[in-house]
Amino acid sequence: MSESRSESYKAAGVDVTAGYKSVELMKKHIAKTNIDGVISGIGGFGGCFMPNLSGMEEPVLVSGTDGVGTKLKLAFLLDKHDTIGIDCVAMCVNDVVCGGAKPLFFLDYMALGKNVPEKVAEIVSGVAEGCVQAGCALVGGETAEMPGFYPVDEYDLAGFSVGIVDKKKIIDGEGLEAGDVLIGLPSSGVHSNGFSLVRKVFNINEETVKKTYPELDKPLGETLLTPTKIYVKPLLALIEKCNVKAVSHITGGGFYENIPRMLKDGMSAKINKSAVPVLPIFNVIQKEGNISEHDMFNTFNMGVGMVIAIDKNQVDTALSVLAQAGEKAFVLGEVVEGDKEVIFD
Repeated sequence: MSESRSESYKAAGVDVTAGYKSVELMKKHIAKTNIDGVISGIGGFGGCFMPNLSGMEEPVLVSGTDGVGTKLKLAFLLDKHDTIGIDCVAMCVNDVVCGGAKPLFFLDYMALGKNVPEKVAEIVSGVAEGCVQAGCALVGGETAEMPGFYPVDEYDLAGFSVGIVDKKKIIDGEGLEAGDVLIGLPSSGVHSNGFSLVRKVFNINEETVKKTYPELDKPLGETLLTPTKIYVKPLLALIEKCNVKAVSHITGGGFYENIPRMLKDGMSAKINKSAVPVLPIFNVIQKEGNISEHDMFNTFNMGVGMVIAIDKNQVDTALSVLAQAGEKAFVLGEVVEGDKEVIFD
């Protein structure tokens, strides 16, 4: 594209040559995500992927899309952009795997006020790392330079993932029974939800992100920017060994909004509150913001990133499989008869 340039467009705030340089810089990161099935490189009009359908009777595609949200403000203030892409991937693939699907590929969309190729490549390096953690391919994306719409130092980041599962293996909660056990997987922190409240509580700015608290082992900003955990590989390993009946990704809306989404009619979730491994950051948020316990559990993950429903006779096996996959899983509660409620014990 040596002849592709426009001084007039550049004068309006869009530098197409910066876009070309961004693509060149991100190629090495994208290459790390290549898996069997990728049959196209980046730069075309569409990313091509040929899934392996062997052993599947009725393959079903499962899709998920999401963005990072206002957690991006922390990345701007700390000028740290290499992990925010992990959050973007996590928010999508963690949703996809809830249905029992293996994520195949991912695409990102980045809109920014000014295309600084080195920053764009840094952001994409995080997206690629998230894809590696999820075992899926980064097959394409879009970087849109939008002067006058976004401040020159800011951007938005969203993404889209597609996974695949055999129809008979879709996890939808229909097999749930009273007595099934709820297993929790620990979160890494606030993840990517509730940041509008977080920013209000701490009055987030260049100074407050540097603040330290006795409860935290890092300054506030670094703690809040901790990437969202990706649960794909542990969950897929569990699905191979156990009868996983339902899964919930604890995102915005916390326990009260997300756990009912995994329940079928006539079932409720009884949670042992003392089993919740509340992370120190949530104690700090609650104290500093004078937030009720209900609102905390209705906004944040509180230290639980995923909730999994398992047959009560498979709990020991499930905990063992998850431990082998590096997860410190724990029994969180049980399924009981009810009206799709969350009941704390």
